Amino acid sequence: MATAEPIIMPGYQGEAIHGPYDDPDGDSDADTDVPDHTGASVQQVFELFSATAPKGWRVELIEGEICVTPPANGEHEEFVSELSDQVTERRKDRSLRNYTGIGLNVPGASRTGHVVPDLVIAPKGSFDDDEEWHEPSGVLLVAEVTSDSTADRDRGKKIHGYARAGIPVYLLIDREQGEVTVYSEPSGDDYAQGPKYKLGLAVPLPAPLGFELDTAEF
Repeated sequence: MATAEPIIMPGYQGEAIHGPYDDPDGDSDADTDVPDHTGASVQQVFELFSATAPKGWRVELIEGEICVTPPANGEHEEFVSELSDQVTERRKDRSLRNYTGIGLNVPGASRTGHVVPDLVIAPKGSFDDDEEWHEPSGVLLVAEVTSDSTADRDRGKKIHGYARAGIPVYLLIDREQGEVTVYSEPSGDDYAQGPKYKLGLAVPLPAPLGFELDTAEF
């Protein structure tokens, strides 16, 4: 079954945006009630997409691109669930919690980015507020599990945002490549360390997690 591709709007410069029911031939007045967003900023368009995206769709602003991604498939969610369970069972710091669906602000190349990692690990109470997008200062680890439609961003642009934010560990589980990368020691817009492990092996995670992730369970 084909995988739905994400909608990407690279470098949006304020072009008019029209809805899916606009008259393509321009021979009716079907679009008379469509709001004209000409001149809107990238942030304004991002907020528009965020407010109108169907339930379960993920809207992110990554290095100046608005990315709208459909819900993940079951295998992807099994990976995320297994990772979360292992962290809960094996973490040494019992004050840490696992979060899914948390929006983070991360520094972009030219403006603030907004990302929703597959899993965020942070101290209990780190997101106890009414904000939709949170500062990442207390985040200890973010994890992404790739899909065909998101793998390039997970392997590239998201590394830069997470490193600039100073997030200590970025765990990338790459289903397509069959490997796990543990990025640590953020420096500038990259990580100094990034050892790779084949899926199926034990993967050592840095402190404060400090345990081996059993990827044979994925």
